[in-house]
Amino acid sequence: MSVVLPGDLVNTDDVAVGKKRPLIGPGLVQMDSDTVCSCKAGLIKRKPNMVWVDSRQKRYVAMKGDSVIGIVTARQADSFRVDIGTSDPASLSYLSFEGATKKNRPDVKVGDVIFGKLLVANKNMDPELVCIDSFGKANGMGAMKDGGTLVHLNLHWTRRLLSPECSLLKLIGDQLPYETAMGLNGRIWIKGRSPVETLAISRLLQNGEGVAPSAMNNYVTKTINKVVGVK
Repeated sequence: MSVVLPGDLVNTDDVAVGKKRPLIGPGLVQMDSDTVCSCKAGLIKRKPNMVWVDSRQKRYVAMKGDSVIGIVTARQADSFRVDIGTSDPASLSYLSFEGATKKNRPDVKVGDVIFGKLLVANKNMDPELVCIDSFGKANGMGAMKDGGTLVHLNLHWTRRLLSPECSLLKLIGDQLPYETAMGLNGRIWIKGRSPVETLAISRLLQNGEGVAPSAMNNYVTKTINKVVGVK
C-alpha cells in the first residue's frame, strides 16, 4: 500500500490481468488510455484487475457495481426513488425485481429498506439501482421486509468489515446466529433471533472500529454477555 494525494499519478500495470484494462475504483480518474490520476487523499488498495483509493470520506459517492442499502422515499409511474446516501436519490424500476412484470409489480412501499446493486453511476446521471443479478435472480437482493434493523456506520469501517482480514462478523456469528445485508454506502441491515440479540450485534458493529484485532474475541464475548446475558 502507498499514500497518494489529489493529482498523483497511479500505476495500474501490476494489477492488470492479461490484456484486460484494470477496473478503476473510487478515488481515481482515468485521464487517458495510459494515465490514471488520484482525485482523493488516501491509501492505494489493489487486487487482481482492480485498484482504488481507500479514504475516510464522509459522504458516499455512487460507484457502478457497488452493493448498497437504501430507503424508498417515493413511488413514481414506473419506478421508485431510493435514498442511498448520495446527493441525488437513485431510481429503481418496478421491473428490476425477480419475477416482476408490468402486471405483477413488487410489493414495495415508501419507507421500505432495499438491498440492491448500482447498475448506473456517473456524474451526469442519477444513480440507477437493480435488485436482480445478470441472470434475473434476486440472489439475496430486494426489500428487507422480515424485521431487522438498519445500522449506519462510517464508510471506512464498513469496507474494513467486508475485508477478509477483519474477523468481527465471523466472531459474532460463532456466538449469535444472525442475518445481514451490508452496503458499501455505510448502511448495514441486521436481524438476530430476537430484538435483544439484534441490539447486541448492532452495538458490536457500531463500537468495534477501535478494537485491536488481538482483543476482538474478548470484545465480542463481553458485549454479548452484557447485553444478552449469556455466556
